[in-house]
Amino acid sequence: MNYLDLLRLAAPEATLVLTALVVLALGLVNARASGICSAVAAAGLLFASSAVLMLPLQATLFNGMLVITPLTSLFKIICLALAFFTVILARSLRSRHHGEYLALLLLATVGLMLLVGSEELLVIFIGLELTGLSLYIMAAFDKTDIRSAEAGLKYFLFGSTASAFTLFGISLIYGMTGTTSLAVVATKIGTMTPLLSAGIIMTLIGFAFKVAAAPFHLWAPDTYQGAPVPSAAFISSASKVASFVVLGKIVLVGFGPAQGAAGWHALVAGWAPLLAVLSALSILIGNLVALAQSNVRRLLGYSAVAHAGYTLLGLVAGGRDGFSATLFYTTVYAFTLVGAFAVVAVVRRETGGDDFAHFAGLRARSPWLAGCMAVFMLSLAGIPPLGGFFGKFYLFSAALRAGNNQGLLWLVALALFGSLISFYYYLMVLKVIFVDDPQAPAPVVRLDFLQRASIAFLALLVLFLGVFPGGLVWKITSSLP
Repeated sequence: MNYLDLLRLAAPEATLVLTALVVLALGLVNARASGICSAVAAAGLLFASSAVLMLPLQATLFNGMLVITPLTSLFKIICLALAFFTVILARSLRSRHHGEYLALLLLATVGLMLLVGSEELLVIFIGLELTGLSLYIMAAFDKTDIRSAEAGLKYFLFGSTASAFTLFGISLIYGMTGTTSLAVVATKIGTMTPLLSAGIIMTLIGFAFKVAAAPFHLWAPDTYQGAPVPSAAFISSASKVASFVVLGKIVLVGFGPAQGAAGWHALVAGWAPLLAVLSALSILIGNLVALAQSNVRRLLGYSAVAHAGYTLLGLVAGGRDGFSATLFYTTVYAFTLVGAFAVVAVVRRETGGDDFAHFAGLRARSPWLAGCMAVFMLSLAGIPPLGGFFGKFYLFSAALRAGNNQGLLWLVALALFGSLISFYYYLMVLKVIFVDDPQAPAPVVRLDFLQRASIAFLALLVLFLGVFPGGLVWKITSSLP
């Protein structure tokens, strides 16, 4: 393996790093060149996507530090697509440092691609830190809003603590197995010791923070509400997708022999009962606390906690079906949430806020925008024929088929109960949009072509993935080893 081969296989990441440097230089040379910076960033993401498509089907570098498979290539493209929509959404960000913001976004995307494309714990940790450090700054980027500084500080404090847990867990795993390669860890993890168990638990705690699973979720509502809308959209979508991909690889590949069982009648010690408890807590806490919210972004923050609980169902179920259900659901959820935040960004720009009152009468000011928001909210609630419905159906059915004697029925029943609760607060948002009248005259919402096209595309994509989910499901399942 020479350096040219290495550069060829790492071409997507190298393209994004080069693009980030170019965008950063443009932003420093001319602070008003936000349009040029956005165009260069979008072009870089498109070039990186084409570089992913030109990668070989299978390749492994340095004992799993960089792994290329159809699955990693698929989710690299998904992360790049989410970053592309975030670049469009960031056009509404009024800041003199637009180039710096886009450079941070591109570097965060590089970290996500490292997460997706590695099966080596140290490289995974490096990807986590590259993504995390970029997202901390993006969350606190709006200097005119004190809530943005609060969001960035809370995100940083919780994130740094979670990183310490993750690194300590990895060090314990390395000390007990002598390796950080997931494939080799799986062959040496058969005999559980107290230190090895502690390493697995601490590693899972770090990733529970990344996916906003309760009780490690306290950063999410404040960050979603206080961070600039494009930052919140990227944190809630692309970061979640990459985190669930790498979490699935860690528990199913690296920690597979220590899975245990979370069945009601067949409880066996392992990581599966731990994830089942995190899933149950996330579903209950996320849905119940979301009922009391009056701010749309904060509501989406607590609903993200609940959706993390739903998504963990697939990992608890294990196997190809469970993992593919997790990957499908997190993909649908990510695109849905980017669309919802795009609508929130437009309303916030026109009305100055994102409380329920600012959405009142949206059906009269922009029927088209209200219709797109209805698609996103109903998909999050799991209403057919939208993508969220099929994603939940796929997850719940995979959990019911796992194990013997439908042992995960208790967790599926709890998830159905949480979904029933979620109908109330999602429909409350739609009630405000379609039924309530604004307390004061609100301006007619105006959108440029690019904003209108991107929101419409996301709404159509959510509908398409609900009506014709087979294409993405087949692509995911055929890519799994």
